[in-house]
Amino acid sequence: MKRDSLLTLLRQHTPFDPEEHAMWQDTIRFVEENPDCFERWLTIGHVTGSAWIVDESQTSVLLMHHRKLDKWFQPGGHADGDSDVLHVALKEALEETGLKTVHCLAKTIFDVDVHLIPANAKEAAHYHYDIRFLFRADSQQPLSINSESKELVWVPLSDVEQYNNSNSILRMVQKMSRPNFLDR
Repeated sequence: MKRDSLLTLLRQHTPFDPEEHAMWQDTIRFVEENPDCFERWLTIGHVTGSAWIVDESQTSVLLMHHRKLDKWFQPGGHADGDSDVLHVALKEALEETGLKTVHCLAKTIFDVDVHLIPANAKEAAHYHYDIRFLFRADSQQPLSINSESKELVWVPLSDVEQYNNSNSILRMVQKMSRPNFLDR
């Protein structure tokens, strides 16, 4: 089944806090119940892949100012039928930042988030079941803005809250501060 690899990754993931635990459970249920969960046309929601990209010292993260939503987020996007969500996150990381090289720090899920995308002229409100992976990149590589972003910037983890203070983003910052966070 196309969803098996994602369900395996989800079942191996240990949520960080009660909020992520609830979203993790919702995501497992959503994937189990929706064979087309990777398709953007699924109007109730769909699986997306995101990249939390840290610098070499793991003290800064690359954020993009999302053009449509007018907020700062990590790079990420729609699976568009691709059930390899790690591949989706990597593809989005490269496309949305202009980075030439991004290294995956773990093939396990870093974070799970479910968030409502507001309605717009083209589509009704729907949910993104976002599967996030941890990557590292050389912060000296050139960046290039694309049609989906207004700006890209390396932000010290201690300053992320000034760009986006949502629980979703701050949870990933908190995960970075855990001792041996890669040894989950």
